[in-house]
Amino acid sequence: MIEAGATLGQLQRALPLDPLENRILLCHALGLPRTALITQAERALTDEEARHLAGLVQRRLDGEPIAYIVGEREFFGLPFRVDPAVLIPRPDTELIVELAIERLPQRARLLDMGTGSGAIAVAVAHTRPDAEVTALDLSEAALAAAQANAAANGARVRFLHSDWYGAVAGETFELIASNPPYIAAGDRHLGEGDLRFEPVGALTDHADGLSALRIIVAGAPAHLAPGGWLLLEHGYDQAEAVRELLAARGFIDVQSWRDLAGIERVSGGRLAA
Repeated sequence: MIEAGATLGQLQRALPLDPLENRILLCHALGLPRTALITQAERALTDEEARHLAGLVQRRLDGEPIAYIVGEREFFGLPFRVDPAVLIPRPDTELIVELAIERLPQRARLLDMGTGSGAIAVAVAHTRPDAEVTALDLSEAALAAAQANAAANGARVRFLHSDWYGAVAGETFELIASNPPYIAAGDRHLGEGDLRFEPVGALTDHADGLSALRIIVAGAPAHLAPGGWLLLEHGYDQAEAVRELLAARGFIDVQSWRDLAGIERVSGGRLAA
């Protein structure tokens, strides 16, 4: 029970969430910086603050992701606005950003397919302002969120409403990156944890989990400059299948890279020069 008169110090110990989530919700509910939880530990909640905080805590207890409750998630050191129209950016996806930045020549063109919140495109454009970054998505709501994130982070990105390669006919890029829907239809994970609240169309291809990856791999050679890279994030058990797709389409230097948990999370290959 969260009552008026409780102090910040008491609440940090009493809220029924883990300590980090307690701090995040306290700061968000009261509009305070993290340091205030120490410097204002004896501050007491008003009636209105107690009701507001109790509502946020209950949403979290009901399973709603913290990122949706506070409307923000940090990714690649940048703040990203998130809402239920987009996936919550995850640390695993920072791997594909790092790989893209390493392989992107100076003043090169990068295409981010299925951009969602804009995490990949904005992170690359912010880190490499010399690059020409284009980002696509079929969801208008996702594009609006991505555009807002690009503006908030001072990143120059061209956003296009597109069903995969439809809006970039005739264009080529030095690198294509994508974190497409790759969870198979009926996978039990879709009904667990944060995934229950995220947009299902950004999670699953409503098929075997590889259909979007097949489309991207099949169309990539027509949109890559000679020697250009294709990098794909995928599921924990899909690396071998994705490498086979890349090799069958004629890509060279095909390989997979492991995330911080040691899971093969990104696979890619290079178009022959």
